[in-house]
Amino acid sequence: MEADRPPRLTPGAARILEVASDLFYARGIHAVGVDTIAAESGVTKRTLYDRFGSKEALVAAYLQRRHARWWERFEQRIEAARPPRALAVFDAYERDAPSVQRGCAFLNAAGELPEDHPGYEVIREHKRAVRRRIGELIEADRPEAGDPEQLADHVFLLAEGAVAQRGIDGSAQQLRTARAAAADLLARAECSDVLRE
Repeated sequence: MEADRPPRLTPGAARILEVASDLFYARGIHAVGVDTIAAESGVTKRTLYDRFGSKEALVAAYLQRRHARWWERFEQRIEAARPPRALAVFDAYERDAPSVQRGCAFLNAAGELPEDHPGYEVIREHKRAVRRRIGELIEADRPEAGDPEQLADHVFLLAEGAVAQRGIDGSAQQLRTARAAAADLLARAECSDVLRE
């Protein structure tokens, strides 16, 4: 299973996944049963199980789909951003306000799912992909940075902490504060490079 490859779905299955996704994010994965998902989707439980096989598979599909949609918007923001483009991760979280009002869906799901759940690997891969992309952007925009991997870790952790806090207080202020801190780190890395030359 790969986080960036949501399953191909029939229109009916896509409707079930759409409803399930909204419910899982708004109420929590454990709080939402298949009866509720089926009823709100206008299908029977049997139809839901025919399409997805299990609630676990439906949860994994929810996370895969969420990753794919968020990633597409993230890449669009990167494409439109000026260097240092690693800051686009903060913009993605702040500007996707309705989709992150309760914080990061992946962090929320990680708090609910056991590590052997099929969705947990989707969560891990999503976070790895975000961290990896931040690293790529820093290496491209700050090729002379003394320790680009450590810098990428710091930017990633600032973003993760800020989006987690948004889920607690509902405010984007911490995202803006974390973005400013990351911009400062990136600027200092650039200044340090100039001084070493």
